[in-house]
Amino acid sequence: MKFTVKNFNGNLTDLMRSAGYHFDGADQKTKELKFYRSLSGGLFPRFHIYLQQDRSKAELFISLHIDQKAPVYQGVAAHGGDYEGEVVEKEGEHLRSILTPANPDLQSSFDDF
Repeated sequence: MKFTVKNFNGNLTDLMRSAGYHFDGADQKTKELKFYRSLSGGLFPRFHIYLQQDRSKAELFISLHIDQKAPVYQGVAAHGGDYEGEVVEKEGEHLRSILTPANPDLQSSFDDF
């Protein structure tokens, strides 16, 4: 699932932490920030987010999916991931509620991309 948050005006790290996400580093090639949130007590399954922030336009570009398991081969990024479905949609709504400011005059808008 991919969506854009427009008019974002908050502290990204604090908001992601309040949504239950942990920072997982930045992609060296794309400069996307990575975050994850476990669905169980272990590392997998987990929600995984790639996020780009355009501060000049106050926009966030979010790509959300579920990693079902770890990569099978060391050094390979391939995994069992779900990019659609009810669980992913609900988590997208959860994130939208967290990333929307409480002040209705500053409310973010969302577009799928």
